[in-house]
Amino acid sequence: MKGKILTIALSLLTLQTVNSQSVYPGMFESEQKIKSGIEYPVKCFNLNDVRLLPSRFKENMDRDSVWMVSIDVNRLLHSFRTTAGVFAGREGGYMTVEKLGGWESLDCELRGHITGHILSAYSLMYAATGSEVFKLKGDSLVNGLSEVQKAYGTGYLSAFPEELINRNIRGTSVWAPWYTLHKILSGLIDQYLYSGNSQAINLAQGMANWAYAKLRNLDDGVRRKMIRNEFGGINESFYNLYALIGNDDYRWLATFFYHNDVIDPLKKRIDDLGTKHTNTFIPKVLAEARNYELTGDIASKNLSEFFWKTMIDKHTFAPGCSSDKEHFFDTNRFSEHISGYTGETCCTYNMLKLSKHLFCWNATSDIADYYERALYNHILGQQDPKTGMVAYFLPLKTGSHKVYSTPFNSFWCCVGSGFESHAKYAESIYFHNDKGVFANLFIPSVLSWKEKNVEITQFTDFPYEDEVHFKIATEEPSQFTVYLRHPSWSKNVDVKINGEKLRVRTNSNGYIEIDRTWKNGDEILVKYDMKLHWESAPDNKNVAALLYGPVVLAGKLGTEGMKAPAPYSNPKLYNDYYTYDYNIPENIENKTIVRSIKPERSFVKKGDGLKFISDKGVELEPLFDVHRQRYAVYWKIEK
Repeated sequence: MKGKILTIALSLLTLQTVNSQSVYPGMFESEQKIKSGIEYPVKCFNLNDVRLLPSRFKENMDRDSVWMVSIDVNRLLHSFRTTAGVFAGREGGYMTVEKLGGWESLDCELRGHITGHILSAYSLMYAATGSEVFKLKGDSLVNGLSEVQKAYGTGYLSAFPEELINRNIRGTSVWAPWYTLHKILSGLIDQYLYSGNSQAINLAQGMANWAYAKLRNLDDGVRRKMIRNEFGGINESFYNLYALIGNDDYRWLATFFYHNDVIDPLKKRIDDLGTKHTNTFIPKVLAEARNYELTGDIASKNLSEFFWKTMIDKHTFAPGCSSDKEHFFDTNRFSEHISGYTGETCCTYNMLKLSKHLFCWNATSDIADYYERALYNHILGQQDPKTGMVAYFLPLKTGSHKVYSTPFNSFWCCVGSGFESHAKYAESIYFHNDKGVFANLFIPSVLSWKEKNVEITQFTDFPYEDEVHFKIATEEPSQFTVYLRHPSWSKNVDVKINGEKLRVRTNSNGYIEIDRTWKNGDEILVKYDMKLHWESAPDNKNVAALLYGPVVLAGKLGTEGMKAPAPYSNPKLYNDYYTYDYNIPENIENKTIVRSIKPERSFVKKGDGLKFISDKGVELEPLFDVHRQRYAVYWKIEK
């Protein structure tokens, strides 16, 4: 293992108290006025309880932080101030503030959504790092938004005029105004929870009070018509605000956005997804998950679990992503939708959120397996390691490549969720119950389990190497259980404690339980069985992705035909992610034809790490490591 270790150290540790997300079981129980009566098999740690150590994940987080800090607060506030008549500098700020472009420009109806995402991302990064720069940036942004809300005088807070909301209520064409308000409201709640900003929660209540006054007298026909327009997870945010404040008006708002046409079929366990917009669906299910956690509504629980399983079994590509051109499709023609526009990143972002809820309800390794798959192969690989820019899609068409954003123009939805995703890698590495700690992800990190006075330090080269090593240090002997995930991709797991082999038994939930009194210096060495294996398209067994353990391997196909600004988006074409011409050379697919259903016959490991070479000379690496060139994920197997 080349000296790399994964250590669990038990000791007294006092960390700065920074609250973490309230939307998952186990977090902010004392802060919530509405208590859940549900008993969960596991609970979440707060994000500030975990610190990342050097790894690919830490590198991504660092690049994300640089980008976020580089965006001036006044630029993020410009459209808000301009619309509300609160100006920063001379002549509406035009002389002193450089305007943001793309979806944040003053002529875009979605403007303001990135500011909401960054509110969340600043608070997440503050919790994840403890760096004061993120709190200061967040505080400044909240202060500016307070000025804007005061100028409106009604509680309304947005970068676009209220007329867009009125158009939505009338049922006329408009681009998702409640979606944008959701990002702002969620960001304010996160500022309160992660950064302790009380001003932010006051602004959030002002927004909710305005919304209640705006919507309370609308009849059901108007309601049903207006919510056909995408509204993101605004109902989830209203549930979260209801839990914190206890105001029944906020719960009413959450139920107002109950989308009958979407949720009712799921309650009946009907896969009625058709060709609907994928990321419109997932946040609505997240709201139902929160409804279950707050009210115990078993129907909300059952439909959430049914939807998750349906997504995983029928609608998910090998890297853990879903959708083609942002939509569901006929799964009987799955392989026809392996296109250059697969894998909207926001869909994966929200599926990971839903998976975290479900794991708290039923702590099984299959949920953690999916989380690992999507996190490594999609989210980790979304970011360009050279610049920190991020991709809208994860294209899977042979010969395509990732298309990255630009710093101040390509402010797509997936840029916004990307700001958050790369800040919160640490949130699902560990979980806990009253007996012990779950090691779900193998990512170098340090955990402080305050209730047990436990510190966990993790160093590992996974997935480049197949071993993890736990080293335990404690001031006093401590009895607890370590739950090691037994992944579906590993047939055998070898475990040693202090050099002595342990007889491994995996429980029905897919975890190896090690229950003992731990002493200072105790060590656990875990070795996983990682092998090459195919994952076929559901409709065609001869079209398959190649994996090594949980890692999707991509064939590197060079840069032929890539012309500037590739691999970046054209900042003058705000929506070119959707019409992007990859200029794929002819006959490139010939390089990805293999002649054996046994992958070891067509692919040979090359040196150390995770590098392979095909029988046609194509080099393969983990998809998350392949950037700035063409690649292949799905291969054609000719027997």
